[in-house]
Amino acid sequence: MSLSSLLSRLSGGGVPTIDHDAFAQAVASKSSAIVDVREPHEYAAGHIPGAINLPLSRFSPGQLPSGKPIVLVCQAGGRSARALQQALGAGVKEICHHAPGTGGWKSRGGSVVG
Repeated sequence: MSLSSLLSRLSGGGVPTIDHDAFAQAVASKSSAIVDVREPHEYAAGHIPGAINLPLSRFSPGQLPSGKPIVLVCQAGGRSARALQQALGAGVKEICHHAPGTGGWKSRGGSVVG
């Protein structure tokens, strides 16, 4: 999925979010870097396939991967929204979050690995 395609699927007001269908496509195509900001024990208990773990408790926008759009996730959207604000404040572009989080992903039939 190209950046323009990802951005066209963003939803919501001022906070860049991605809807479930676009997120599922990004996960399946591996076109975006999925960054899980939950703590390591939560990540180990089950995470979205391909996601990397950068816990919010020690989150630094400088650690984010580069080269493709980034989607931040947590359990239910609160922590990923905070990490998103930090990243946007640091000037990171091509970034959004999946507000329903891993919980929403699983409730819609998404698989997790751990």
